[in-house]
Amino acid sequence: MSISGFKQRIANKDMMAGTFLKTPAYELVEVLADSELDFLCIDMEHSPFDRARADACLAIARAKDFPLLVRVTHFSPETVLQVLDMGAVGVVAPHIVSAQMAEDLVRSAHFGNGGRGFAGATRWAGYGAHTMKEVLEKSALETVVFAQIEEVEGLENVEEIAAVEGIDGLFLGPSDMSVSMGKTDTTSQELLQALERTGVAAAANATAYMTFVPNAAKAAEWSRYGAHMFFVGSEQGWMKAGANADANGIHAIKR
Repeated sequence: MSISGFKQRIANKDMMAGTFLKTPAYELVEVLADSELDFLCIDMEHSPFDRARADACLAIARAKDFPLLVRVTHFSPETVLQVLDMGAVGVVAPHIVSAQMAEDLVRSAHFGNGGRGFAGATRWAGYGAHTMKEVLEKSALETVVFAQIEEVEGLENVEEIAAVEGIDGLFLGPSDMSVSMGKTDTTSQELLQALERTGVAAAANATAYMTFVPNAAKAAEWSRYGAHMFFVGSEQGWMKAGANADANGIHAIKR
């Protein structure tokens, strides 16, 4: 897995596994970049990442040539600009509920009139090692943009959001969507219908489709809706599960 081929793999709708990084530690990026995962996503929305710690994690990802997305705290041109300049391969933007918001998101992630501010001296741009033309080409070939569909309003507009040029993928957040629907878990028929509707919208527009699952078994189940990129739990969940499995095994040993 390399950064340069990530956008094409997304466009090809390759089956890919990633996870949310909840712990702001660059060492975890270094470890997981050598795993069988295809990508990671820094969760700045729900985890204690400040700009400096995100920067350190993105530096390691660039050094390891490993795709690292960032779920920003909220969608704004400033937050998108910062994480892309630091080296993120792309952004996952929460609470996208309309085509207009999706258009604004795409504009903020790419160079152009009214879009991402140009700087050739950032980590992402090679600290001045490339010409303006090369940097612009790199953006077109590399940067990916995911719109998170996590509310009923976003679901009602998902076809229009998926059709926005420059939206590389949709991310349906099952927990947030369920809460938005007034549910208390992720087992409702309404959620499954939302998964299906989002998948149909993604397929109709040749757009990638990502969702969150607790494990590979659920990914296999939900792949029927067209999902092919999966956030599988988080490193925190994996650490706790691994610790519990061995601790419980030892506690069960008979003397």
